[in-house]
Amino acid sequence: MAGIIDAAVGGGGLIQLPALLVIMPQTAIATLLGTNKVASIAGTAVAAVQYSRSVKLDWRTTIPASIAAFIFSAIGARIASLLKPEMLRPVILVILIVVAIYTLVKKDFGSLHAPKFLPNTRLVIGIVMGMAIGFYDGFLGPGTGSFLTFTFIGVLGFDFLTASASTKVVNFATNLSALIYFAFTDRILYSIALPMAVCNILGSLIGTKLALAKGSGFIRILFLVVVSGLILKLTYDTFFGK
Repeated sequence: MAGIIDAAVGGGGLIQLPALLVIMPQTAIATLLGTNKVASIAGTAVAAVQYSRSVKLDWRTTIPASIAAFIFSAIGARIASLLKPEMLRPVILVILIVVAIYTLVKKDFGSLHAPKFLPNTRLVIGIVMGMAIGFYDGFLGPGTGSFLTFTFIGVLGFDFLTASASTKVVNFATNLSALIYFAFTDRILYSIALPMAVCNILGSLIGTKLALAKGSGFIRILFLVVVSGLILKLTYDTFFGK
């Protein structure tokens, strides 16, 4: 299920990570995060390859954004160990609510692929976007895919399908950065992570085919569902979580 949702629009972690927390409540959080990343990156990699075969990606923007996201995800993770990510939750919650309202009200949002700016300008914007969202993914995490998709559409003028495909490439980079850290600190339960990775890949293949077959309209609806789920989760974490 996480693979299907994540491949189509992002946000598979809403399903996968809470499931691990419920099933293995006595396991260290860092170990569950590392285990989750193995499955996530497997599905994300497959989705990125599948999309690249069917959707024309702007690699000149996407690759630099991915490199920046990789570097700044590691920086964000490091700073998260020094500061409290919980401080950002109310701010992120407000931003997500704005994103949901804007997407809901603006009916044509992401319906057309009309890239803005000249290639060099898009490259610079992509790098800045990768830095900011990569840092956020390393520091806090929830909603990374949704923020990337929204930015690709709202700032760069991509449609939902192309934005979702581009998001997978950048998200792969942020996941890889985190995975390297968890692997070197021995925070992965491979006996669980590897079977999960296989299932995530299967879900990713289904989710990608659904997105390609149904198009941007389908992804827009799914995007709103996932963002709504994120809002509910962050609301709980902010006001009722321990």
